[in-house]
Amino acid sequence: MLIEAYEAEHYALAVSKPHEILQHIMEASGTTRSDLVGKLGSIELISAIIEGTELIAPVQATVLGNLFKVSPNLFLGISM
Repeated sequence: MLIEAYEAEHYALAVSKPHEILQHIMEASGTTRSDLVGKLGSIELISAIIEGTELIAPVQATVLGNLFKVSPNLFLGISM
């Protein structure tokens, strides 16, 4: 337990925001904003989500989870 406490204090991982996770997954998979049109909504909505000015709705998180084969919770800011 001492090691865990030390690591938590000195080597804590930064928590990524849902839109940052989406940005990373899109970059890693070569997915563009245009690829998400029709799946999530308009290009304006997708841009707002990616830029973090619009939150990802639960339905959108489910679509993204299915598309990228990850838990929708990643896009909702819910830790497991």
